[in-house]
Amino acid sequence: MNNPVIKAASRTGLVNEYYFSTKLAEISRMRQQGIDVISLGIGSPDMPPADNVIEELGRCASVSHNHGYQGYRGIPALRGAFAAWYMKYFRVDIDAETEILPLIGSKEGIMHISMAYLDNGDEVLVPDPGYPAYSAASKLAGGLPRPYDLHEKNGWLPDIEAIEASGVEKVKIMWINYPHMPTGARANPELFKRLVAFARRNSILLCHDNPYSFILNSEHLSLFSVPGARDVALELNSLSKSHNMAGWRIGMVAGNSSFINDILKIKSNMDSGMFQPLQAAATRALSAPDEWYAHLNEVYRRRRDRAAEIMNALLCSFDPAQSGLFLWGKIPTQFTDAVEMTEKLLHENHLFITPGSVFGDNGKRFIRISLCASEELLTAALARINLKIWQ
Repeated sequence: MNNPVIKAASRTGLVNEYYFSTKLAEISRMRQQGIDVISLGIGSPDMPPADNVIEELGRCASVSHNHGYQGYRGIPALRGAFAAWYMKYFRVDIDAETEILPLIGSKEGIMHISMAYLDNGDEVLVPDPGYPAYSAASKLAGGLPRPYDLHEKNGWLPDIEAIEASGVEKVKIMWINYPHMPTGARANPELFKRLVAFARRNSILLCHDNPYSFILNSEHLSLFSVPGARDVALELNSLSKSHNMAGWRIGMVAGNSSFINDILKIKSNMDSGMFQPLQAAATRALSAPDEWYAHLNEVYRRRRDRAAEIMNALLCSFDPAQSGLFLWGKIPTQFTDAVEMTEKLLHENHLFITPGSVFGDNGKRFIRISLCASEELLTAALARINLKIWQ
């Protein structure tokens, strides 16, 4: 029975239930009714981590003293592994002792950063299209999300001059994310240099969310490759996509020691450290040989080929050079928007594909296909389109 006297805090009215939470619930109801829905929506890797990672988790979990509370900064071995990983692949030197903070997933870091730096009324530049969590975390922390446009004609890169000309006096944080989700666009060193200069000129904290660097992308680029970036920037990373460990919830934030200490004030009041065997297994994962990433990307390349066939069958146009776990395509003119198209697919073809409007107004005429599905499932999805009258 609902209690009309006890009301939720007003902040709960600032955000809605996450799109995929509600949509997956709808798909679950359809399946309970006997409808076989193929889901190509969410970016949850369907392959396991490396065998030695799972073995390390089991080995450490069998040690009795590994089950206690852990330090809030993570074990030294994990911080050291993140630092070595960054040196090897991103060619930047990060101090493992003071400039890295392990997280219970990088999504947690988005919230912690927002709470650490936003006061009521501070503005936050968020990409449109972009990850909805940037806006949600900003609102919950008292900030005001301010979308900045990303367009296909500009390669889904920000127009820094236009942003600055619009006035940024109230902006405290700017979120960037390359390789970009959902479009798969890649940044370049020159863009990062210009973004760091912009942040320095305007005293803005530049936050780079960087979990897709290893998926269909051989150019691993860190914001910290720009001299002076650590004065104004933070970078998030994660093992979710690069090591098939989404459910393990292991991420990190890197930045200068002052920023890390600010974030730790929030984090240490919200959790009691990460399970030590998880940290040990993550340490092992970060030492994966180059062959691990090569094999992973070969699987995703084959899947992207199948996803491209689906896009073609749906008469969608797309850039074949995208990076990341998804394929982003522009819908044909016969549909009013992507929601109309994806609802038709769901209820007539029993195929769930994400409408780009989930990620902002600039995504209204785009759809996103997840590559976190086997070639067999993608082939089955293609057959459903071909077997139905698609007009």
